[in-house]
Formats: sequence, C-alpha cells, structure tokens
Amino acid sequence: MAPEIPLSTLSNPLVTLEQLSNSNSQLDGIPADLESHVRYAGAQLTQAAGILLRLPQEIIAQAIVTFTRFYVGPEGGSFRLHAAKDVSAASLYLTAKMSALPQSPRSILNVYAYLISASCPFFQPALAHPLEADPESYYLSEGDYHRLRNALLKTESLILRTLSFITHVSLPHHLALTYLQTLGVIGSTTSPQSSRYLAKRTLAHLNTGLLSPQLLYLTHQSPALAVAAIYLAAREIGVTLPRVEWWEVFDVDREELGFLVVGMRSMEGWAKDVGAKWEGRRFPLTVGELEAEMQKQKDIAA
Repeated sequence: MAPEIPLSTLSNPLVTLEQLSNSNSQLDGIPADLESHVRYAGAQLTQAAGILLRLPQEIIAQAIVTFTRFYVGPEGGSFRLHAAKDVSAASLYLTAKMSALPQSPRSILNVYAYLISASCPFFQPALAHPLEADPESYYLSEGDYHRLRNALLKTESLILRTLSFITHVSLPHHLALTYLQTLGVIGSTTSPQSSRYLAKRTLAHLNTGLLSPQLLYLTHQSPALAVAAIYLAAREIGVTLPRVEWWEVFDVDREELGFLVVGMRSMEGWAKDVGAKWEGRRFPLTVGELEAEMQKQKDIAA
C-alpha cells in the first residue's frame, strides 16, 4: 500500500492581514513603495543568481518565496537592518542545501560578488558607452571570502529562526501542468504548438507572480495560483477552456480567481513603472544604499 501524503506537503503557511499591513521595514520608517521596490529587486537578484548557478527554476522559486517570507510582518526582518542582497544569498544557499543540488558558500558568494559589481550590467544604470568588465571588481580575496562566508551562515541562521524553521514551499508549477491535462487542453484536441505555448505562458505567469508586490505566493495556496495562471494564459492566446466554472473543481472560487488574475495581469505594468522610476540608478540592495536613498527622499520632500 502506497504511503499517504500529508496534506501539509501540498499547502503553504499563509500570512495574516496584520502581517501584510505591518512589516518590520515600515515600522523602521521605510516607505511602503520603497519597501516593495527593494523586495522586487531582491527577488530579481535571487532569480539572476540562481540562473548563473544553473539551478532549476523550482529551487530558485522556493528561494524567492523564502526571501519574501523573511521580511513579512512585525516579527520579520527589516531591510534597514538586513540587506536584501545578504538575505537573498542566504535564502538561495539554504534552499539549495535542502535540494539535490547544494551549492558551496564560495559558489554563492562569487556569483553575488559579480552581480553587485560594476562589471555586471544587470543592476547597473544604462550607459551610452558600457564599461568593460573588470574581474578585479568582483574578485574575492581569501580574507573577504571568510568574512562573507561567516555573514552568509549567520544570515542563514537568522532566516531559520525568523521563519521558525518552517522552510517548506509548495509550488504551483507542476499542479498547473496537471490541471492543463485534466482540462483536456493539452493533448489530442489541441495542436502541439498551442499546447506548448499555453503551458509556456502558464509557467511564465507563475514565475512572474513570484515578483508581485501583492505577495501572491504568501497569500494564496498553490491550486489557486495554478488555476489563475491557466485562466490568464488561455485568455491571452485564445485557447478555449470548458464553458463551465471549471475552477471550482480545483477548490477555487470566482472571487479568488478574479483577484489573482488581476494581480498577475498587472505585474507587467507595475514592473515597467518601477523600471522607469529607477532608470539610471541602482536599486538599494545594501543597508548603506538604502539609508542613502531614504535620506535623498527626505531631502526632496523637505
């Protein structure tokens, strides 16, 4: 007899309304919009680091959720005390450690040293004449490595304590593909090209949702996220879904579906607005950069 799978492995711990409205960062005086922008940049940094480390998207997505959870609620971390780049690195290190593809501290630190250096174009302002890559700008000496390694392990311990050692993350990606097969939109009734594109767009919306300022992965369970991504992707490319309220089969009501669809659809416009606001400037990924940005905003408002 096959062992029963506990329900807890299929669900995630969700945040409360109080945790959403009172983050430690805001209690420390960080404006809500600046907090969401730094969180967005930190999630992007985690994604970029995972790609450079050649980690599968499953591990990267779990690391982004862990990173986001750390800063939620008054009991969570504050960007004013714990730099986004440090928590991002520790989240990726912790998540990979629990997978089949653990990464050494040196690999993690080398990648992050490159990503935040002047040689990396990822977070740098657009230049008319891009600078040539300078390996010395992201080289870690032995002394720097040991210092940063100790900080990485310390931040990893802090994340575990803050999250009460609850590191489980259930992702909706595999569920979404299963739901597509259940709905019959992947198979003999649909062309292979449409099937592949529908699956691709569904997974793209799920990955985009990881960056949402509405913290969709912390407020909704995986089945609801999967259903919303399928609904939105099918509407975009014109694939016909069953003409009944099929989402109820997966325990998702219309109100929740509508909220998630709007949230996922609005991500592109929100990301463009954030990019335009920070055009030509670096996101504040360190405590010092954040303090400087807050002071700049105070001077402008004065």
